[in-house]
Amino acid sequence: MKPTLGIRLALFFINRKPRGRSSAPPQERPLVPEVPGPFPDEAALERLRRVTDRPCFPVGLSSLRLRRWQDISLPVAGRSLKGRVFRPKGNVKGIVLFLHGGGFVHCGVRSHHGICCRLAAHSKAMVVSLDYRLAPEHRFPAAIDDAQAALQWIAETMPGVPLAVAGDSAGGTLAAGLGQWAREALPQRIKGQLLFYPALTGAIAPESRFRFAQGYMLTEDVMNWYCGQVLSQYRELFDPRFSPVLAESLTDLPPAMTVTAGFDPLRDEGGLYTRLLRDNGVRAEHLHYPRMIHGFLNGYSFLKDGQRALLHGGRFLRSVLRG
Repeated sequence: MKPTLGIRLALFFINRKPRGRSSAPPQERPLVPEVPGPFPDEAALERLRRVTDRPCFPVGLSSLRLRRWQDISLPVAGRSLKGRVFRPKGNVKGIVLFLHGGGFVHCGVRSHHGICCRLAAHSKAMVVSLDYRLAPEHRFPAAIDDAQAALQWIAETMPGVPLAVAGDSAGGTLAAGLGQWAREALPQRIKGQLLFYPALTGAIAPESRFRFAQGYMLTEDVMNWYCGQVLSQYRELFDPRFSPVLAESLTDLPPAMTVTAGFDPLRDEGGLYTRLLRDNGVRAEHLHYPRMIHGFLNGYSFLKDGQRALLHGGRFLRSVLRG
């Protein structure tokens, strides 16, 4: 099976190299990330963030499905975290804390505005998208600390309201870690976790990491670079907050839906986590889109599978939040 025509065209332009240049042969590429990696050029990092923080679809059109949206500040731990609230039309029940992807280095509430609009509309829940602190200025565990503080604040501010967590890519890592943390910190409050193509295994590399290491946008070199920007020590690769599959216990966790893509180096991590959750008695669903690549949600405006994944993910959230 091949990726869709749209995906193949996108990959062609992403992977096209100037004449006269060649990539290093596979045996010369590092097999493990350099931790910590060198701090990137500030101008280059600013350009990366400026480009990737653009909404993937016009904000005005994305927001037509909502009653309203607004930017907020969450007062946590003596400081404020920025966020964006999405309130759908109709009867609203529950709150979803959404964590954006971007390798813990870039993206934010603006880049994922349309994704959160659709999740709010399909789930009929209020979605709170969080601008957590980014690496390399704020290395691990800054992002998970912010996510925990935000979830704690929401739980205390809205007692009795059912909660769920969701995220894509690095945000899926955070959401899975939140589900484990909340088991003790917020018992019975988290009703579900929605994980879109999450990174879950850290230094443990399933087969898909090797099979799709090159040519499908999220390459081995890119993943190693992200790790070098986020982590300060190699041992952090084995911290369950960064590698949720390594948690001591996977029992008594919230129901989960994991979404994976067929041409994604992270593909097998989502499937593995689903099996581990089921083996530990946790209700776990797995949606797989065999012709998609990593990050396909961001192309929902022209990818039917992106629309389907958001629809089914939203319906899952609605079912767990409404009991």
